Amino acid sequence: MFPAMSEEPTTKDRLIFAATRLFRQRGYDGTGLAEVLAEAGVPKGSLYHHFPDGKADLACAAADWTASEIIRVIDDAFAGAPDWRHGATTYCHKMAKLFDILNSADACPIFGLLFEGPDQNKFRAHAEAAFNRIIAGAARHGEAFGMSVEAAHEAAETLMIGFQGSWTLARMRRNATTLRSLPNRLYGAVAR
Repeated sequence: MFPAMSEEPTTKDRLIFAATRLFRQRGYDGTGLAEVLAEAGVPKGSLYHHFPDGKADLACAAADWTASEIIRVIDDAFAGAPDWRHGATTYCHKMAKLFDILNSADACPIFGLLFEGPDQNKFRAHAEAAFNRIIAGAARHGEAFGMSVEAAHEAAETLMIGFQGSWTLARMRRNATTLRSLPNRLYGAVAR
Protein backbone atom coordinates (compact mmCIF):
# COMPACT_ATOMS: atom_id res chain seq x y z
CA MET A 1 0.00 0.00 0.00
CA PHE A 2 2.41 2.50 -1.28
CA PRO A 3 1.63 5.45 -3.49
CA ALA A 4 2.19 3.96 -6.95
CA MET A 5 2.13 7.14 -8.93
CA SER A 6 4.30 8.11 -11.84
CA GLU A 7 3.37 11.75 -11.28
CA GLU A 8 4.37 13.90 -8.36
CA PRO A 9 1.73 13.48 -5.61
CA THR A 10 -0.43 16.50 -4.86
CA THR A 11 -0.12 18.35 -1.58
CA LYS A 12 -3.33 16.68 -0.41
CA ASP A 13 -1.99 13.23 -1.35
CA ARG A 14 1.30 13.87 0.45
CA LEU A 15 -0.64 14.79 3.59
CA ILE A 16 -2.75 11.63 3.32
CA PHE A 17 0.27 9.36 2.70
CA ALA A 18 2.21 10.86 5.60
CA ALA A 19 -0.76 10.70 7.96
CA THR A 20 -1.57 7.12 6.95
CA ARG A 21 1.93 5.94 7.76
CA LEU A 22 2.22 7.88 11.01
CA PHE A 23 -1.27 6.96 12.25
CA ARG A 24 -0.57 3.31 11.45
CA GLN A 25 2.72 3.40 13.36
CA ARG A 26 1.81 5.62 16.28
CA GLY A 27 -1.98 5.70 16.42
CA TYR A 28 -4.20 8.74 16.25
CA ASP A 29 -3.33 10.14 19.67
CA GLY A 30 0.39 9.44 19.25
CA THR A 31 0.66 11.43 16.02
CA GLY A 32 1.00 15.19 16.08
CA LEU A 33 0.07 17.48 13.22
CA ALA A 34 3.57 18.94 13.20
CA GLU A 35 4.92 15.45 12.47
CA VAL A 36 2.47 14.95 9.61
CA LEU A 37 3.33 18.35 8.15
CA ALA A 38 7.07 17.70 8.45
CA GLU A 39 6.83 14.27 6.83
CA ALA A 40 4.60 15.58 4.04
CA GLY A 41 6.84 18.62 3.57
CA VAL A 42 3.94 21.06 3.45
CA PRO A 43 3.04 24.23 5.39
CA LYS A 44 0.32 24.28 8.04
CA GLY A 45 -2.05 26.32 5.87
CA SER A 46 -2.14 23.49 3.34
CA LEU A 47 -3.50 21.11 5.96
CA TYR A 48 -6.48 23.30 6.80
CA HIS A 49 -7.08 24.16 3.14
CA HIS A 50 -7.55 20.47 2.30
CA PHE A 51 -8.81 19.28 5.71
CA PRO A 52 -10.81 22.06 7.42
CA ASP A 53 -11.37 19.98 10.58
CA GLY A 54 -7.66 19.22 10.76
CA LYS A 55 -6.53 15.93 12.21
CA ALA A 56 -10.02 14.37 12.33
CA ASP A 57 -10.63 15.01 8.61
CA LEU A 58 -7.14 13.77 7.82
CA ALA A 59 -7.78 10.55 9.75
CA CYS A 60 -10.95 9.90 7.75
CA ALA A 61 -9.11 10.61 4.48
CA ALA A 62 -6.32 8.23 5.52
CA ALA A 63 -8.88 5.50 6.25
CA ASP A 64 -10.59 6.10 2.88
CA TRP A 65 -7.29 5.92 1.03
CA THR A 66 -6.36 2.73 2.87
CA ALA A 67 -9.71 1.13 2.06
CA SER A 68 -9.22 2.00 -1.62
CA GLU A 69 -5.75 0.46 -1.57
CA ILE A 70 -7.04 -2.71 0.09
CA ILE A 71 -9.75 -2.98 -2.56
CA ARG A 72 -7.05 -2.56 -5.22
CA VAL A 73 -5.11 -5.47 -3.67
CA ILE A 74 -8.31 -7.56 -3.56
CA ASP A 75 -9.05 -6.81 -7.22
CA ASP A 76 -5.49 -7.69 -8.17
CA ALA A 77 -5.60 -10.92 -6.12
CA PHE A 78 -8.83 -12.10 -7.74
CA ALA A 79 -7.86 -11.12 -11.29
CA GLY A 80 -7.42 -14.38 -13.15
CA ALA A 81 -8.22 -16.53 -10.11
CA PRO A 82 -10.17 -19.66 -11.09
CA ASP A 83 -12.33 -19.58 -7.95
CA TRP A 84 -12.97 -17.81 -4.63
CA ARG A 85 -10.45 -19.87 -2.65
CA HIS A 86 -7.58 -19.09 -5.03
CA GLY A 87 -8.41 -15.38 -5.04
CA ALA A 88 -8.67 -15.30 -1.25
CA THR A 89 -5.39 -17.20 -0.93
CA THR A 90 -3.63 -14.76 -3.24
CA TYR A 91 -5.07 -11.84 -1.26
CA CYS A 92 -3.79 -13.26 2.03
CA HIS A 93 -0.36 -13.91 0.56
CA LYS A 94 -0.17 -10.39 -0.91
CA MET A 95 -1.10 -8.89 2.44
CA ALA A 96 1.45 -11.13 4.20
CA LYS A 97 4.10 -9.88 1.79
CA LEU A 98 3.04 -6.30 2.53
CA PHE A 99 3.26 -7.06 6.25
CA ASP A 100 6.82 -8.31 5.72
CA ILE A 101 7.82 -5.34 3.55
CA LEU A 102 6.45 -2.79 6.00
CA ASN A 103 7.80 -4.70 9.00
CA SER A 104 4.24 -4.24 10.15
CA ALA A 105 3.97 -4.71 13.82
CA ASP A 106 1.79 -1.64 13.30
CA ALA A 107 -1.95 -1.44 13.77
CA CYS A 108 -4.50 -2.08 11.09
CA PRO A 109 -4.58 1.24 9.25
CA ILE A 110 -8.35 1.59 9.51
CA PHE A 111 -9.29 -0.16 12.74
CA GLY A 112 -6.46 1.25 14.83
CA LEU A 113 -6.94 4.74 13.49
CA LEU A 114 -10.66 5.25 13.61
CA PHE A 115 -11.34 3.68 16.96
CA GLU A 116 -8.95 6.03 18.75
CA GLY A 117 -10.11 9.45 17.55
CA PRO A 118 -11.83 12.11 19.63
CA ASP A 119 -15.30 11.70 18.10
CA GLN A 120 -15.64 7.96 18.44
CA ASN A 121 -19.19 7.77 17.04
CA LYS A 122 -18.21 9.67 13.88
CA PHE A 123 -15.00 7.68 13.53
CA ARG A 124 -16.74 4.34 14.10
CA ALA A 125 -19.32 5.19 11.45
CA HIS A 126 -16.48 6.08 9.09
CA ALA A 127 -14.64 2.84 9.92
CA GLU A 128 -17.83 0.86 9.29
CA ALA A 129 -18.28 2.52 5.90
CA ALA A 130 -14.64 1.78 5.00
CA PHE A 131 -14.95 -1.88 6.00
CA ASN A 132 -18.27 -2.18 4.15
CA ARG A 133 -16.56 -0.87 1.00
CA ILE A 134 -13.82 -3.48 1.39
CA ILE A 135 -16.32 -6.28 1.98
CA ALA A 136 -18.40 -5.16 -1.02
CA GLY A 137 -15.23 -5.05 -3.13
CA ALA A 138 -14.44 -8.66 -2.24
CA ALA A 139 -18.07 -9.77 -2.56
CA ARG A 140 -18.15 -8.59 -6.19
CA HIS A 141 -15.60 -11.30 -6.96
CA GLY A 142 -17.69 -13.95 -5.23
CA GLU A 143 -20.68 -12.95 -7.34
CA ALA A 144 -18.49 -13.17 -10.46
CA PHE A 145 -17.76 -16.79 -9.48
CA GLY A 146 -21.48 -17.49 -9.40
CA MET A 147 -22.19 -17.09 -5.69
CA SER A 148 -25.50 -15.55 -4.72
CA VAL A 149 -25.33 -11.98 -3.45
CA GLU A 150 -25.84 -13.24 0.11
CA ALA A 151 -23.26 -16.03 -0.16
CA ALA A 152 -20.70 -13.67 -1.73
CA HIS A 153 -21.23 -11.11 1.04
CA GLU A 154 -20.89 -13.81 3.71
CA ALA A 155 -17.71 -15.19 2.10
CA ALA A 156 -16.22 -11.69 1.84
CA GLU A 157 -17.15 -10.79 5.41
CA THR A 158 -15.73 -14.08 6.70
CA LEU A 159 -12.49 -13.43 4.82
CA MET A 160 -12.21 -9.94 6.33
CA ILE A 161 -13.03 -11.19 9.84
CA GLY A 162 -10.35 -13.84 9.49
CA PHE A 163 -7.93 -11.34 8.01
CA GLN A 164 -8.36 -8.87 10.89
CA GLY A 165 -7.73 -11.59 13.46
CA SER A 166 -4.74 -12.89 11.50
CA TRP A 167 -3.27 -9.40 11.18
CA THR A 168 -3.60 -8.95 14.94
CA LEU A 169 -1.83 -12.25 15.64
CA ALA A 170 0.84 -11.43 13.06
CA ARG A 171 1.45 -8.11 14.85
CA MET A 172 1.72 -9.85 18.21
CA ARG A 173 4.04 -12.53 16.87
CA ARG A 174 5.87 -10.14 14.53
CA ASN A 175 5.49 -12.79 11.87
CA ALA A 176 3.14 -13.06 8.86
CA THR A 177 2.67 -16.84 9.05
CA THR A 178 -0.90 -16.51 10.34
CA LEU A 179 -1.79 -14.38 7.31
CA ARG A 180 -0.38 -16.99 4.93
CA SER A 181 -2.13 -19.86 6.73
CA LEU A 182 -5.54 -18.15 6.91
CA PRO A 183 -6.95 -19.67 3.68
CA ASN A 184 -6.23 -23.22 4.89
CA ARG A 185 -7.86 -22.41 8.21
CA LEU A 186 -10.95 -20.97 6.49
CA TYR A 187 -11.31 -23.40 3.60
CA GLY A 188 -9.30 -26.50 4.55
CA ALA A 189 -6.06 -27.75 3.10
CA VAL A 190 -5.87 -28.13 -0.65
CA ALA A 191 -5.66 -31.78 -1.73
CA ARG A 192 -2.46 -32.47 -3.61
